[in-house]
Amino acid sequence: MSASRPQPPHPSRRKWWVVGAVFLVIAALIGWRLGGKPGAAKGARKAAGPVVVVTAQAETRNVPVRLVANGTVTANQSVDLRAQVTSTVKEIHIREGQSVRSGELLFTLDRGTEEANLKKALAQVEKDQADFATAQRNLQRQVELFNQKFISQAALDTAKNQVDTLTGQLAIDRAAVDGARVALTYTEIKAPFAGRTGIINVRPGSLVQPSGNINTASTTAGAPPLVTVAQIDPISVAFTLPERELPGLQRALAAGPVTAVAVPQASGEKFTGKIVFVDNNVDTTTGTIRLKAEFRNPQARLWPGMFVTVQVSPRTIENATVVPAQAVQTGPDSRFVFVVDGDHKVAQRSVTLAYVEEGFAVVDGVRPGARVVVEGAQNLRPGSVVAEAERGGPATAEEPAKAEERKGRKARAEKPA
Repeated sequence: MSASRPQPPHPSRRKWWVVGAVFLVIAALIGWRLGGKPGAAKGARKAAGPVVVVTAQAETRNVPVRLVANGTVTANQSVDLRAQVTSTVKEIHIREGQSVRSGELLFTLDRGTEEANLKKALAQVEKDQADFATAQRNLQRQVELFNQKFISQAALDTAKNQVDTLTGQLAIDRAAVDGARVALTYTEIKAPFAGRTGIINVRPGSLVQPSGNINTASTTAGAPPLVTVAQIDPISVAFTLPERELPGLQRALAAGPVTAVAVPQASGEKFTGKIVFVDNNVDTTTGTIRLKAEFRNPQARLWPGMFVTVQVSPRTIENATVVPAQAVQTGPDSRFVFVVDGDHKVAQRSVTLAYVEEGFAVVDGVRPGARVVVEGAQNLRPGSVVAEAERGGPATAEEPAKAEERKGRKARAEKPA
């Protein structure tokens, strides 16, 4: 009788054995990961070492407060020249856009009518002077006759009244002569100040009237002027500042001239002048006050209508604590800085921001000489250990690690056995 042969395992049983083995391997891996994580994390934290940061020292100095505003260049003076008598333009002595001196002749009007009126007034004066002389001689004779009792008091009074009347008439005639002479000067239109001319709106032969200048006999009140003259040297810049700056500005003006710097947006060239006008009221809509600064402009680099940036320093913060602006951090409740102490640990200090300019900030809450973190603050928490690097020459990551290693070796060597 032959022995029976063993039967191979069923395929389904083999499959379940393989699946079980896989699950055991996975469970072992998960257990190893969970068991080794705290130690790994602890080792990582231990190997991380101090945080490398760039620091700077808080300084004490006087800081001028610089205010920046947008301004518009305006002519220091501008006048529309119009005719003061009815006449025609005889001659034009200027060109459009020409620079003129104060008192320079610009237009000559026909002066025939004014010259005739002056001659008539002078003739009237001569006539009345002759009548006055006759009246005086007549009064003298009347006085002699009255003294001899040949005429009455009434006749003498009539002679005196004649002299008084002609005296008044002569005064009227002389005033008429002065008026005619003044009207004659109106036929020559001169520049009231040195400046630059604009568009000339008349030509020789144009009829001009006191209400405007026109080319017809009708009067047009809205007619343009003969020409506009604007003073551009010196020239002004109009701008506004917040009303909160008014007290400091007033104190500065009381102490002396306040300097203003104008920078055209197109060229970037700087012009230095001084504030010459502060408005007498604050604009209630914007909460600003209007000011003007005056600048020398011999080469006409500033032009009326240009937009410029105006910088004014009306006051100075004395003995201010200054830190790099990058060192000031903004938290949910206030601003703060990280200060490094003697143990290379950082502490958070709340600060009040008094003034900020490009590159630095004036703060209250940090003592002068303290070292504040400028770069690397995003990796810090209060109490963090840091490795400092001067601003402008930050240390590499290897240097603080080597320093910590040397410090550890020294401590182990000094430890008693």
